[in-house]
Amino acid sequence: MPFTKEKRGGTINGIIFVALVAAAATYIAELAPVQSLGISPLVVGIVIGIFYANTLHNHFPSAWESGIVFSGKKILRFAIVFYGFRITFQQIAEVGIQGFMVSLLMLSSTMIIGIWLGQKIFKMDRDTSILNASGASVCGAAAVLATEPVLKAEEHKTAIAVSMVVLFGTISMFLYPVLYSVIIEPATGILHMSPSTFGIYVGGTIHEVAQVVAVPASVPGAEQSMANTAVIVKMTRVIMIAPMLIVLGLFLSYAAKRTGGETGKLKLVIPWFAVYFIGMAGVNSLIHGYTLSAPEDTAMMIKNVIDNINVVDTFLLTMAMTALGMGTRFAKFKGLGLAPIYTAGGMFLWLVVGGFFITQWVVATF
Repeated sequence: MPFTKEKRGGTINGIIFVALVAAAATYIAELAPVQSLGISPLVVGIVIGIFYANTLHNHFPSAWESGIVFSGKKILRFAIVFYGFRITFQQIAEVGIQGFMVSLLMLSSTMIIGIWLGQKIFKMDRDTSILNASGASVCGAAAVLATEPVLKAEEHKTAIAVSMVVLFGTISMFLYPVLYSVIIEPATGILHMSPSTFGIYVGGTIHEVAQVVAVPASVPGAEQSMANTAVIVKMTRVIMIAPMLIVLGLFLSYAAKRTGGETGKLKLVIPWFAVYFIGMAGVNSLIHGYTLSAPEDTAMMIKNVIDNINVVDTFLLTMAMTALGMGTRFAKFKGLGLAPIYTAGGMFLWLVVGGFFITQWVVATF
């Protein structure tokens, strides 16, 4: 236990150390050049953490490890729960069935394709394949973080999945504005798509929330409807992480029962932090509904409180990501080769090409 009498001091020092590094990551992420790339403090945190793990690790007290592990496990789950304050059910309702269907189809298809490519085609282990797929199909680094405790995966596998999110999410930020200007733009493009439909496409196929925000901002003369729709559809994908994790827990329990040859009732593994995440989104939805009819000063005060909760939550997620980076050693990557890149590249191709046609089909059908 991390807070036993013998470990308490080292655990607290480890948590403080992770918090200081996360604060540095937050500062770096706020620098203009880093912001322009849409790189979140979570990504900066894991990069610093990996640097520490492979260079300075042996120069710090080993007693701090319990605090680093605590940050990467317990603080992570707490932060995922409060991530629900970024979402309201009203936002999801605004984009209607079209945004929901694109989110559902892209999440489920990308998850299946990613796991199949990883395990069957490129022969990666189960955990790395699932983490890789969750990052591409749901919401980038945050989805990888949420999936890690369900799998009980090793830190270096989480780092691999996050690095794939960074690589292909960054490519998306530069590729999508070019696609819109050259072949999609409704007036002159070869493949016509309205600004709001393009927003659904962006929100339904790009990895990170920050990257989704960055794309409409990079499209010359983009309408506000494009940005609003993209973010709302993206947040619809984010909230789907909870049912996805519950389904994943059921699948893993069933698979373990089959391979282990156990008899009796199937044990259901529910990631309760994912259920609490939906609960927090529900609370946030109720608060949002109240503020619509509340006096302006009250509504502003509530908004400021929620904004502050989200700032703290981002910092806690950055701490968790930093801690996971600190547990990552390059020596553990041996044997994987280019398989994660090939797998993530296959999912990226599906998101860009398959996502385009699925979005067009959904908009035309619903």
